[in-house]
Amino acid sequence: MENTYPNWMSTCLKLAAVYNILWGAWVVIWPHIFFEWTGMPPLQHPTIWQGTGMIVGVYGLGYWWASYNPLKHWPIVAVGFLGKIFGPLGFLFNYLVLKEIPFQFSYTLYTNDLIWWVPFFLILQRVHTETRWQLR
Repeated sequence: MENTYPNWMSTCLKLAAVYNILWGAWVVIWPHIFFEWTGMPPLQHPTIWQGTGMIVGVYGLGYWWASYNPLKHWPIVAVGFLGKIFGPLGFLFNYLVLKEIPFQFSYTLYTNDLIWWVPFFLILQRVHTETRWQLR
């Protein structure tokens, strides 16, 4: 089966890659800035936040590699999509149930997670339609 897919899939993954790499680097290099901008209390342990930045940046590398053939490299897209679902769920649990996180922290969700839901879902839907989740 030939892997044909619309150009927007590669473009979207490249945009996600660049965004993730830049956001990850920003958090690693300047871990306190987001908290200062949003008026949240300063970090007690910035290394944890910097670790998050490192993980987000590494996801960016995965998205870049997946952009060369989104249908073949769908597991990378799937892992990213799951992270973009579980991140907001974790925020909601910590904000609404545990009440341990301020609302301002949700600002990270809009650009890190929510805007990618539709394109990542559409890529995975296409994979399911065309390959039935075959690993190649």
